[in-house]
Amino acid sequence: MTNQSSHRIDSASRVIMASPHIIYRAYLNPEALVSWLPPQGMSGHIDIFDPREGGAYRMTLNYEIDHTSPGKTSKNTDVSQGKFLMLIPDTKIVLSVIFDSDDPAFTGEMIQTWYLEAVSEGTKVTIVCENVPVGIRKEDHDTGLTSTLENLAEFTEK
Repeated sequence: MTNQSSHRIDSASRVIMASPHIIYRAYLNPEALVSWLPPQGMSGHIDIFDPREGGAYRMTLNYEIDHTSPGKTSKNTDVSQGKFLMLIPDTKIVLSVIFDSDDPAFTGEMIQTWYLEAVSEGTKVTIVCENVPVGIRKEDHDTGLTSTLENLAEFTEK
């Protein structure tokens, strides 16, 4: 499966008032992850989660409200699976992301990297998505990434 948008990169960042360690742990705990990762208007569940380099994951995100474009997997769902490619404690998480979809616009492997950089206010979290499938509208992806970072801040700044 080849992704026809292999050059597209989307990213978002935010400073969160929590330590890199707290944010890293929030990502590697499946119960925590599924509570903050889904963007606004979505919920999710984790089917497989093995957070080690080479370990696999599978997650389903469900649209809770009507939306203008259909989900990648079905009308109301986005199912993704992949591998943990790199885990550097409190610093970096790299994932392979593949969407389950019959639509070629959503196929291919997207690489998602989470950078955690300690700053005086807490942690600058930057998400970089490489090889974004052409079916994902940039505006929707930007909104989703920003929403996820807002959720992460709310979850970790307690």
